[in-house]
Amino acid sequence: MQKAENKVAHFHLPGLFEFYELYRRFLTVFADYREYFHDWCNIGSIYGSPADTIWSGGRLEYAERQTELDVLELSEQFGFSARLTFSNSLLTEKHLFDQRCNRIARLFDKPGNGIVIHSDILLEYLKAKYRNFYFVSSTTKVLTEFSDFHKELERTEFSYVVPDFRLNDKRNLLSELEPDLKSKVEFLCNECCWFDCRNRKKCYENVSRRILHEDFPEFECKSPLGNEGYVFSRAMENKGFISRESIQDFFLPKGFANFKIEGRSLGSALVLEMLLYYMVKPEHQLKVREKIYLDNTLDLF
Repeated sequence: MQKAENKVAHFHLPGLFEFYELYRRFLTVFADYREYFHDWCNIGSIYGSPADTIWSGGRLEYAERQTELDVLELSEQFGFSARLTFSNSLLTEKHLFDQRCNRIARLFDKPGNGIVIHSDILLEYLKAKYRNFYFVSSTTKVLTEFSDFHKELERTEFSYVVPDFRLNDKRNLLSELEPDLKSKVEFLCNECCWFDCRNRKKCYENVSRRILHEDFPEFECKSPLGNEGYVFSRAMENKGFISRESIQDFFLPKGFANFKIEGRSLGSALVLEMLLYYMVKPEHQLKVREKIYLDNTLDLF
């Protein structure tokens, strides 16, 4: 297999607000013990949404949260890109003037920070009002047709485009993309959703409606094993899963460098296992656990 040489994978991590305490520890280890981590990986951004913001979308999350100012200070301390997940797909013009969302946007409107977005209405508003953000086309658009994905990549408004995870295995088509378009692709690596699901867009719209506090019939997932929730080991068996080996052996050599890790709606312990899998050398994973939470007095039960 062709190996990547002098290429770096930029990982985009979940839970900017939701997992503040985890990242406060993890980023310290990443900075102080860089030798524990693969030399071919880096942190491209951390993404997420503050609680109860109507521009939010993607997944509803119930994990720990932190104030916006604390999160901004953490991003500035460690120098990573803070991405606001403003991917609600059902926004109308009346939602653009929400005071809380605009206050958060003003706070984070600094060079290097981005917004994950679905609504073109919101996109045009933010472009006109805030000057420093870059924009990421959200996977909530469910771009399963490669031609639609290609058109999205050609849109100059977006610095990155996250395709539906069902396109991850279209390697022949991906390989034929122009180099400047390859640099904009951000693959969702670890989706656990049923590969043959036809209701994924409705699922995302359900989340958007709930965030907007609309009265509507609740969407019920009928996917096999959907009632079990997210299971990382099952995600690894998904046809759309991108392993760390495939990143090294295919994606990096072919010119792809951006990889998104899902997990905002999960617990921080599981998110840490994902970070360990993708970023930490196997022989140092226990050391990272010990630096973050594991000690000789910890009881599981």
